[in-house]
Amino acid sequence: MSSPAPFLHEAIEMAVQNVTAGQGGPFAALIVRDGEVIGRGTNVVTARNDPTAHAEVTAIRQACDALDDFELTGCTMYATCEPCPMCLGAAYWARLDRIDYAATREDAAAAGFDDHHIYEELAKPPSDRHLPMQQRLPEEAQRPFEAWLDYDNRVPY
Repeated sequence: MSSPAPFLHEAIEMAVQNVTAGQGGPFAALIVRDGEVIGRGTNVVTARNDPTAHAEVTAIRQACDALDDFELTGCTMYATCEPCPMCLGAAYWARLDRIDYAATREDAAAAGFDDHHIYEELAKPPSDRHLPMQQRLPEEAQRPFEAWLDYDNRVPY
């Protein structure tokens, strides 16, 4: 494995440029496979009015487009900050091999990007969360899964 420093330096520079250009928050990420950058992303939440447009997610999207695949096995993410719960979930779904990051979530919180409340919420049962959640129509809930299991051309993920 090559040194993570050059990739983290590039991501940090991207994040600084993102802020000074007024494009979004102080976050950037690279997806690297075999020493080659295949995806780059910066935080463009406010520029796109998209709360999911975090740097890690935009980098994952670009890398998946580059590979024409929804899996990033064999790839490493280099991020300017420890991924938030959403981005970490996306990294698991993308099946990245590893994540190297620079700043911690505590560093992000000190700059006004605190996701601690999300970690607290995830530890609670759905019925006790701040965002109310309740299961409905349990008698019909299995129909989409049954259709999936009966579909001969499904692509497992």
